[in-house]
Amino acid sequence: MFEKIFVPRILLRSLLLIIASIAFVNLMNPLLAQDVGEVLHAQIVMQRGPGSVMSVAFSPDGRTALSGGGSPIKLWDVASGRLLRTFMGRFGSVKSVAFSPDGRTMLSGSYVDPFGGSDGSIKLWDVASGRLLRTFEGQFGSVWSVAFSPDGRTALAGCGDYNWGQTDNTVIKLFDVASGSLLRTFAGHSDSVTSVAFSPDGRTALSGSDDKTIKLWDVASGRELRSFGGVSDRIVSVAFSPDGHTALSGDRGGAVKLWDVASGRRVRTFAEHPYGAFSVAFSPDGRSALSVGGNRIIHLWDVASGRELKTFTGGSDDVYSVAFSPDGRTVLSGSYGSDGTVKLWDITSGRELRTIARRSSFVAGVAFSPDGRSALSGSQDNTVKLWDLASGRLLKAFAGHTNFVGAVAFSPDGRTALSGSAGYTAKLWDVASGHELRTFTSTQYWFSSVAFSPDGRTALLGSGDNTIKLWDVTSGRELKTLAGHSGPVYSVAFSPDGRTALSGSNDGTAKLWDVASGRELRTFMGHSRCVTSVAFSPDGRTALSGSDDNTLKLWDITSGRELRTFTGHSDAVTSVAFSPDGRTALSGSRDRTIRLWDIASGNTLKTLIGHSDEVSSVAFSPDGRAALSSGDYDDTMRLWDIATGAERAKMMTFQDGSWLVMTPEGFFEASSPQAEQNFSVVRGLDVASVEQVYKVLHRPDLVREKLAGDPDGKVKAAAAALDLDKIWQSAQARE
Repeated sequence: MFEKIFVPRILLRSLLLIIASIAFVNLMNPLLAQDVGEVLHAQIVMQRGPGSVMSVAFSPDGRTALSGGGSPIKLWDVASGRLLRTFMGRFGSVKSVAFSPDGRTMLSGSYVDPFGGSDGSIKLWDVASGRLLRTFEGQFGSVWSVAFSPDGRTALAGCGDYNWGQTDNTVIKLFDVASGSLLRTFAGHSDSVTSVAFSPDGRTALSGSDDKTIKLWDVASGRELRSFGGVSDRIVSVAFSPDGHTALSGDRGGAVKLWDVASGRRVRTFAEHPYGAFSVAFSPDGRSALSVGGNRIIHLWDVASGRELKTFTGGSDDVYSVAFSPDGRTVLSGSYGSDGTVKLWDITSGRELRTIARRSSFVAGVAFSPDGRSALSGSQDNTVKLWDLASGRLLKAFAGHTNFVGAVAFSPDGRTALSGSAGYTAKLWDVASGHELRTFTSTQYWFSSVAFSPDGRTALLGSGDNTIKLWDVTSGRELKTLAGHSGPVYSVAFSPDGRTALSGSNDGTAKLWDVASGRELRTFMGHSRCVTSVAFSPDGRTALSGSDDNTLKLWDITSGRELRTFTGHSDAVTSVAFSPDGRTALSGSRDRTIRLWDIASGNTLKTLIGHSDEVSSVAFSPDGRAALSSGDYDDTMRLWDIATGAERAKMMTFQDGSWLVMTPEGFFEASSPQAEQNFSVVRGLDVASVEQVYKVLHRPDLVREKLAGDPDGKVKAAAAALDLDKIWQSAQARE
């Protein structure tokens, strides 16, 4: 029998208040609610560039910064310029990033791509770990702007879709951060809402839209309080002053304007940017303002007088985003383009303090040599690279192309290699010497795919002019043009007997050709979008195709009948390959994964995960035990173990010509001290440089073992004894 326990009423009341307080704090802080007790471990982070940047943000303490754009979101250490973390997830092109007021979480908003690759989402992230905490509920179309409320409890998102001239979801949405639920929708704009901002007290919100209006809203009710007069162009960016009395706007016509919030009256127009005003920001004291346009110049303005105080100039790409540091002493800028950078500027002198730029080159096509001992990769730096797969060392770089190299192939005897480039050329190379033997030239179109015939005497080149060219390898003479596609040809392949050829095109079809006559034999129809990759089975009886519709299809060559559809990828399939025995197949995708498929059943056997950007090319080794892949803008070529699905190593080259190979455990070999600077050991928001961990991780012997598949378990044993946390602590103690 339990005895009744009497609790004094005042004590009970106190206990209930404490419990309620704890529940409330946890509810309001998703990081506390979900991450209590989470231990942050040291990890190896490759030092890559920011990629194309459309949004930058300082953390509240000014120690770190975010960049988001066409590449995954990245977190940077401001003092050193080193990459701390890449936030992994499917979100495509990120238009906006924002730190929470306490700096512990981060919001991202992404664009929706009607052709795939971007999901149009709002996501909440844990900054210290990089973990995705929440994807907010609902369908938003494209999310152009996100903002935290001053207390961090709610978030705003500016939304809007482009759909062949029509717009949908042209609203502002208010969310509860803790639960991710939608609290309120602010309706009133008639076109995409491109920018949103909370007032300093959190009671009102500002929005700018492509409908050429700026609106002020009451956050509690969602009621429109005011529409500002005198707006003459589509608004790109808005910002509140620190005291909330004034606001800035930038429009597509290039005008930067200062507004009185209470009346909605225009106070001043600053000098106009010639190509649009993409981003505006107030200094923390509200006395100065930043603006940037498409002319790559950042302007610093005196708010009271409208006078230009200073300009910051630098970089080869348009600057899309600017931000003041919390202390107002420095400025962060992000540029969009192939050479996307994040730059840190000194406000007083206008001097560039630091540039965070691309260090390495993206990798497109990859190929195994016929003996499996070496590999080719095509690169953004206009070269073809030859790798030794026993050591991971770069053997040679074949230079001669004038634009990025997207396709590579070995000849059947391994003595020569073909490469196709965006520079309207394909080239034949001597593998042993690296000398260019021959150039195949197109007048105005790129070569997106190359293939040798089984006897090595001829070559197929897939072209942007919707045709396939057949060339004589020895003479360099064009033998035939295979015409019939209505879109660029992205992939070509010879049949095992060399009598027929396959092609895949942007027109959504694959075609079978008679090589001798150039006649089209059959069209394989079934994909709903572009066919990106084709491959013959080893016996030549079936063919695989991969498509932007996220599927692979298996075809009967003789009848043209579709035998099977392989589903599982969440984004476009970019590359397909049969295993040497024809029983399995590989596919690479924009969803950043590689899948191993069972041909007979269509089932996924394994999913290979490791790339941080889309997988642009896959290939089986001649013995079928390993696979190669390229990660496009993650700048790596990776070697995988087919039996386990585990990565053996990744290989990278850098803009100074150096190279680095690293195992998943962190053991590495590099060509120079400069190459060694391209990774760090990071724990949470703290970083240790390579010099502090060199003796432990520089193990070329273990790299060789891993590349061979770790047959004696030496890498496994060394990894078991490796404690990155202790290494990191030791490195910090020595500082």
